[in-house]
Amino acid sequence: MRALKIAATGMSAQQLRVETISNNLANMNTTAYNARRAEFADLHYQQVSRAGTINASDGTVLPTGVQVGLGVRPAAISVHLNQGALKQTNSDLDVAIEGKGYLEVTLPSGQSAYTRDGALKRSAEGLIVTSDGYPVSPEITIPNDALSISINPEGEVYAYFDESTAGQLLGQFNLAGFTNPKGLEALGSNLFIATEASGAANTSTAGEDGLGSLRQGYLEGSSVDSVREVTELIEAQRGYEMNAKVISAVDQMMGATTQVR
Repeated sequence: MRALKIAATGMSAQQLRVETISNNLANMNTTAYNARRAEFADLHYQQVSRAGTINASDGTVLPTGVQVGLGVRPAAISVHLNQGALKQTNSDLDVAIEGKGYLEVTLPSGQSAYTRDGALKRSAEGLIVTSDGYPVSPEITIPNDALSISINPEGEVYAYFDESTAGQLLGQFNLAGFTNPKGLEALGSNLFIATEASGAANTSTAGEDGLGSLRQGYLEGSSVDSVREVTELIEAQRGYEMNAKVISAVDQMMGATTQVR
């Protein structure tokens, strides 16, 4: 009764799909969140008779053979890198990335991490940091007497003071690009780290080398499409139910064999 185990793999696959959809819906309002999609592949096949082998009865070659599938397995949970809608906030330290690229931040361990969450803050020392307090790289400190901050599309940060109409350049944010951004490892808190699959970060000025530009006073919204997610949730639920019915049918078949006298 291989069907019992095959249906169990199907239920497990649909459960993973529902969990992925649930995570997408939970992050509908997460800044710069990209929806995930569960992807699957069929398991190994049992070769009862291989295609192309010679039929022992008359010497003819089998055109197809008999291959019995053993179920399904998770292949990947892929990130769909779609640009989220920009939402105006009018905050001096909110920046959205229009196009490709990530802001680089420094973790307490000294390791570099990357984010598209541009809801930046100002620490007690005037350092520009993320919502979790991680400094953005390169580090930029805002003077205590600065009245306002301006960030241009190239990432240059200017401070304006009471005694002067001209802005003072404090530093410049760079953007990091990756050959395969889907290969980044998610840490949570809208942070990613580079892996062998993503390749090393290629840091450059915003607007150059295929990277996007920065837009002050805006934040990138989530790219989750709630209608699509609910539709896929219904499909996953029906798939789970169908696999459960297979298990029920196999159980009835096994029950019938035990009643044979």
